[in-house]
Amino acid sequence: MPRRFVFSLEPVLEQRRRAEEVRLREVAAVERERVDLEDRLRALQRELGAARDDLRDRLAAPGGGIGEVRLQANASLRLTLEMQRCALALSGVLRRLDRARADLLAATTARKGVERLRERRFAQWRAEENRREVRELDELTTMGAARDAAARRAAS
Repeated sequence: MPRRFVFSLEPVLEQRRRAEEVRLREVAAVERERVDLEDRLRALQRELGAARDDLRDRLAAPGGGIGEVRLQANASLRLTLEMQRCALALSGVLRRLDRARADLLAATTARKGVERLRERRFAQWRAEENRREVRELDELTTMGAARDAAARRAAS
């Protein structure tokens, strides 16, 4: 019955795979945050553009009330402030994303290192198994030849 390859560091490899998966989920979560913030920033830019167009229309309209213009200008300022806050939050998320990607790269490198070790040990094991099989076949051939020679001697 052929022997099975047993890698003594398999638990370490599994731990490294789990650590890499955790890091991958962290990158995905921060990436989702980034996408959400970018979507929010684009929406705010559209709102600000619409508010500026509305302000321009109100200023150009005859008899436009100064109170309405002031309210519209305040709304534009509020949108600008919210865009700045969103941009700051996006900046922080991008830094966190860079750190998360660096952590993922480190985890992937650690896992691949153990996998390469496993592959080398498997190749060594496979070579030893092949040598063992060749020795066994040689032994069986030698024993068969000895039996044939003994049978020929007994027959003569």
